[in-house]
Amino acid sequence: MDTIDRKILEYVQQKGRDTYAEIGAAVGLSVSAINERLKKLERAGIIRGWGARVDPKAVGHGVLAFMFMLIDRPENEKRLVDAVCALPQVLECHHVTGDWSYLLKLRLADVSEIETVLSDTIKQYPGAIRTHTVLALSSRKETAAIPCPVPA
Repeated sequence: MDTIDRKILEYVQQKGRDTYAEIGAAVGLSVSAINERLKKLERAGIIRGWGARVDPKAVGHGVLAFMFMLIDRPENEKRLVDAVCALPQVLECHHVTGDWSYLLKLRLADVSEIETVLSDTIKQYPGAIRTHTVLALSSRKETAAIPCPVPA
């Protein structure tokens, strides 16, 4: 991946719906060169997909929660984590260091939905011995954009 690829990645993360001509003008390439570069970045798995960023509140998922989950033994981990990851409320699932096994990011319609996630999924499988949920009161920054700085 070269400097131009990094510039393209920075640009399309902010303006992914722009035309190839607009992207090309921003990074100094022709339409055909942009087309080829984007295809190459997709084939390499660097660009994982394209999509819209949706306002969670506008679609009824205004509650943001983070849940720490502790799993007792490795043999209980796969089934439980697979079930948790299948939940539409779970946006992210991270295996973490420290006192917890996993950190989950959830988007919910209301606070009571946390109980549903706990009782209908997490408590249905052996292994989760403790959880700790933190509600976000507000969010100053929330992005999926990955910095792709051009090396100096």
